[in-house]
Amino acid sequence: MKPVIFGLSGPVMTPQERAFFAEAKPAGYIFFKRNVVDRTQLRALTASLRELEDREDVAILIDQEGGRVARMGPPEWPAFPAGPAFDALYEIAPMSGIEAARANATALGLMLAEVGITVNCLPLLDVARADTTDAISTRAYGHEPMRVAAMGRATLEGLAAAGVVGVIKHMPGHGRAVVDTHHHLPTVTASDVELEDDLAPFRALSDAPMGMTSHIVFDAWDRERPATLSPIVIEEIIRGRIGFDGLLMTDDIDMKALSGTAGEKAAGAIAAGCDVVLDCWARMDEMVEIAGRLGEISPRSRERLDAAMASVGAGEGDFAEAVVKRDALLALV
Repeated sequence: MKPVIFGLSGPVMTPQERAFFAEAKPAGYIFFKRNVVDRTQLRALTASLRELEDREDVAILIDQEGGRVARMGPPEWPAFPAGPAFDALYEIAPMSGIEAARANATALGLMLAEVGITVNCLPLLDVARADTTDAISTRAYGHEPMRVAAMGRATLEGLAAAGVVGVIKHMPGHGRAVVDTHHHLPTVTASDVELEDDLAPFRALSDAPMGMTSHIVFDAWDRERPATLSPIVIEEIIRGRIGFDGLLMTDDIDMKALSGTAGEKAAGAIAAGCDVVLDCWARMDEMVEIAGRLGEISPRSRERLDAAMASVGAGEGDFAEAVVKRDALLALV
């Protein structure tokens, strides 16, 4: 197994992709809008990946947050609210905000599990600030670390109740970035003491099964390398001070915050201490390069992957009931 999660080019696995995946044996797969048509198609696609891998617990990921980040949407699936909606409710009724976030995540998880998706890249634990880039602020749970942690915990629990693994992101915190890592490399100049606020939600949820890095330079820790490529940040901050021992994946290595070829970035992330690389765009030449640059997944990383996938059982709950509960609570705002 290679320590990489690959995207697919369309709504079905092509013969070329099937042959490549069978040889490369990636650690998982991730879906985008280009992979999604309707329930029948999506069930067939996830079934084809499980058949290829000859196992039921394949890590099949999606970014289904709600709001601007939703790969599955109307008319086939309902729209979901993003983090700020729960933050607004928490402001007037904290327990209601937490319960709404849990019900929302349960509904999300049930929707994903129905079509065979096993991992959702949620919750964001980034602490928003006045100048946080819109790429994060429109999705975050708020500006107070413990508020973010509380709704993040509820989201992890709601997903797990539905049989879906959650991913905490973007470690060690994306809230101080004022530019979008899809297009630029942010540098955060906050002091080590100031950054304690950013670490706090991740520390509170350090037992999460999966986590995702951020492509951000933190001057206080490593002036030369973004977190994804920094052994200092990964070992001393994420594994050390945060105490996270789950499966650590990169954010998408195609983002412009990182420089170099796909293979160079992937190899750099694994060398820095990430367990797996996330490569989303299904460009065959880049996937071949990555597979050629990476060795087998390490035994410890494989243990983390297996533990994460075993951390949830069969999903339970009623989708309609969860949505009704969420909407009744959000109506209090």
